[in-house]
Amino acid sequence: MSEASPRGFRTFDSGRRRFLAAMTLSPILSTIAGESRGLAAGREAARPARLAFTSQGKTGLVDADGAGLRYLDFDKPGQATWQVGATFPDGRRILLLSMEPRRDGPGRPFEEYYTQTPTHLWIHDLQTGSLEEICTRERLAPFTTPALLLGEDRLLVQVVRDKVGQIFSVRLDGTDAREFTRAGEGLPYGLSLSPDARRVAYHLASPEGYQVWTSDVDGTHRVRIAARPGHLYFGTSWSPDGRWILYVDCLSGEDPGHDWADVCIGRADGGESRVLTTGQAMWFAATYGDPKTRGGGSNVPAWTRDGSILFPRRLPDSRVAWEYQPSRPDVDHFNRDYKPELARGGAEIVRIDPRDGRVVALTSSRPPVWDFRASESPDGRHVAFCRAKTGGVPEIWVMNADGSDPRPITRGINDLGADHPRWL
Repeated sequence: MSEASPRGFRTFDSGRRRFLAAMTLSPILSTIAGESRGLAAGREAARPARLAFTSQGKTGLVDADGAGLRYLDFDKPGQATWQVGATFPDGRRILLLSMEPRRDGPGRPFEEYYTQTPTHLWIHDLQTGSLEEICTRERLAPFTTPALLLGEDRLLVQVVRDKVGQIFSVRLDGTDAREFTRAGEGLPYGLSLSPDARRVAYHLASPEGYQVWTSDVDGTHRVRIAARPGHLYFGTSWSPDGRWILYVDCLSGEDPGHDWADVCIGRADGGESRVLTTGQAMWFAATYGDPKTRGGGSNVPAWTRDGSILFPRRLPDSRVAWEYQPSRPDVDHFNRDYKPELARGGAEIVRIDPRDGRVVALTSSRPPVWDFRASESPDGRHVAFCRAKTGGVPEIWVMNADGSDPRPITRGINDLGADHPRWL
């Protein structure tokens, strides 16, 4: 996947198809984890571990044991969807993104109209219930989404103007905008913050392909971690010691649907890179549901506190039910046909130790299902993940860190699916 010339997201076909992940759930719910690692485990030890997730356009909260399920409901007319963008270091406040009804649809192509959808950013206090809109002053564009929380007073935001994506650093009120990337050099997303809060990692959907970079928090002193023709490098997160960047490598020329990828790490100083898996072993482009409940979004691997990595490993000879159609134009950022008769296999959550390559499977199922989006709780005791049967909607599950005692937590509103779990 890649990005855009200065006139639009058109340089590579794959850029159009992964663009939705860039604009919505992937950077916001999957790869903004770096700034909140370990944020409140010590300060609120008495509180059960909690998860945020999405269901039917709403944000839900639930304890790791399944108790305390509720959905955030705000009296803000005209907002179609809500999702968590980040957690503040105090563990009490969360950054939310809301979107008005999408401007794309029949006769309105995704790449032209989606980013005409107005968005809004908010800070919600989970204890007091207060909700405050931010980034309202000197707003750069109607479509502005959170990319990375840098601290108490600054935020990286993704802005799209005339179909050209760019990252800016702004104060929380929206003022003092500073360029983090330049218009036309590519769309950066999948941003993560180093443990010392001094460096940012991201992938750049450039005219030369998808590349992984690091930089200072102001965008300067860039270091290229991974870039190679024919390879789609995607998603970033920092190891707990700040020495390695985790990302994936999809052979996009051989896999136009981006279903599979390998797990990689690269030295944060650019000095070394390793491919930890073989044969495109990771389930990359999650797709689930039937024609009435279809959904998805990019999977990314995740670090554990002890420096291991969680990812959804493809079972041998697995094939998804949603077949990508490369021969026709992609006008809806999905471009797949539902063919459950061709589907087989599934995916399991595994832990790989990058130091010695040892792999331990944490989930299993008979018949096989599709397990994905695994992440470890801040205290290291639990792992949350999604599970979906072929043609079914995802459920959120929680298990102990060693894979024992897996249990379903929620199927979402009216059992219509729950996705993108993240620890608070």
